Amino acid sequence: MILRPLSRVFGPRSKGDVACFLLIAIFVPATYIFQVTVVLPELHTVGGFWYTILWFAGLFLIFNITSNMLACMLVDTTIKAHILKPPLEPEKRRLWRKCDDCQALVPPRSWHCETCDVCVLKRDHHCRFTACCIGHYNYRYFFYFMVYLCIGALYSSINASIYFWYLHADHYCRLYSLVAMFLPTISLTVHASWENFYLFIYELNLVAFGMSALLLIFHSSIFKRGALVRERQNRKYDFGLRGNFEMVLGKRMYLTWLSPFIRSDLPHDGIHWSPLSKAE
Repeated sequence: MILRPLSRVFGPRSKGDVACFLLIAIFVPATYIFQVTVVLPELHTVGGFWYTILWFAGLFLIFNITSNMLACMLVDTTIKAHILKPPLEPEKRRLWRKCDDCQALVPPRSWHCETCDVCVLKRDHHCRFTACCIGHYNYRYFFYFMVYLCIGALYSSINASIYFWYLHADHYCRLYSLVAMFLPTISLTVHASWENFYLFIYELNLVAFGMSALLLIFHSSIFKRGALVRERQNRKYDFGLRGNFEMVLGKRMYLTWLSPFIRSDLPHDGIHWSPLSKAE
C-alpha cells in the first residue's frame, strides 16, 4: 500500500469537494454525540446492558466510517505512485493509450481526472465526500465507507425517530417541526435552539441513509460484475463473483469488514489488464 503525500491529500480541491468533506467531517461526530448524550439516555438506562451495547455499536460504526473515509484519501491509486512499464507484446501494448494531460502512456482501465489532475488506476469515479478518485487500491475503503455510513445513518434515524415521534411526540409532532426540517437554515437562523439543531441532525441522517443506500444499490451490480462505472455495459473483466469481490476487498476479504487497518493484499497490480472477453 502506497500513501499519498499530505500536500496532495489536503491540497487544492474544488469547492464542492471541500463542502462535502466538511459536511461528513462535522456531521458524523455530531450525530454520535447527539445519540450518546441525548437519545440513548432516553431509550435505555445509562450504564445498563443495552445502553453499553449500543454505545459500543455506535463507536464501532463511527470508527469504520471515519477511518475508511481517511483511508480513501490517503491510499494512492494514481499512476504517480507506480513505475509504468508498457508491455513489449504488440497485442497488449495496443491496450495502453497516451494521456495528453499526464504526458504518459497509461494502462487499460486508467482514466484522467480533471479535479485530481492525474490518471487513476482502474478509475471508477471521483468521490466528492473523500475529495479524491476511487480506483484500484482504495475502492475497498470507499465500499466500506458507504456500507457503514448507510448502517450508521439507519441506526441513528431509527433511534431518533423513537425519540422525536414517540417519546417527545407532544413537543415535536407539530407543523413547526416540518418547517424546521424542510427549511433548516432559515429555522436555525431565525430561532437558534437545540431542538432545531437536533431536527437538523435527524434530517441529515435521513438524507445520508437515502444517498448511501442508492449509491450502494447503483454500485452493487457493477461491483459484482468486476466492472467500473465506465464499463457497466460490458463484462470484459468479470472474474466471477468470488474473484470480483477478491479483486476489490483482497485475499482476506472475510476480515476486511472489521477495520481498514487489516491487511488484505489485492490479487492484481491494477496495471497489466487483459480482457477476459471481447465484449464491448
